[in-house]
Amino acid sequence: MSKVYQHISPYELNENLFDVLNNQWMLILAGSKENHNCMTASWGGFGSLWNKPVAFIFIRPQRYTLKFMKQNDFFTLNVFDEKWRAALELCGSKSGKEIDKTEATGLSLTDTIHSIAYQESRMVIECRKLYVDELKSENFLDKGIVPTHYPKGDFHNLFIGEITSIYIVEDLKEGKDQG
Repeated sequence: MSKVYQHISPYELNENLFDVLNNQWMLILAGSKENHNCMTASWGGFGSLWNKPVAFIFIRPQRYTLKFMKQNDFFTLNVFDEKWRAALELCGSKSGKEIDKTEATGLSLTDTIHSIAYQESRMVIECRKLYVDELKSENFLDKGIVPTHYPKGDFHNLFIGEITSIYIVEDLKEGKDQG
């Protein structure tokens, strides 16, 4: 990666991942430099499953990014500083079928070990897909979730990915910019 990133193990990460998901938007990115798409994400989680550190994310069937997630074995979760909020808002409001989000936002692609990421990210979590499934109405125990979050029946696809690499901007590792 062209930025000064420190490659760390998931067990070395010293971030509040609930804060990252709920308050600091991130982009899910899948594909190649030539053919890719991203989308904003704030639903998901991190944990340990099958003796592996994992991230799990959810993508609705109508999202263009779903195609790239299904076609590729790896994806990245890209976390940004607040100054990139407008770019992330664009990525959450426009479809990659209509515009090239990377070009429209002024973001720059870079290679990771197995995938691609955005150079402007302050943290990149690279994941290898382990499991994919579709949420099903009959499996919801809290029946209030379906009419509230799925009135159109467009249930999310669930992706569980093994966290294979984490890149953080060097000064974050040092604790200089952990806000």
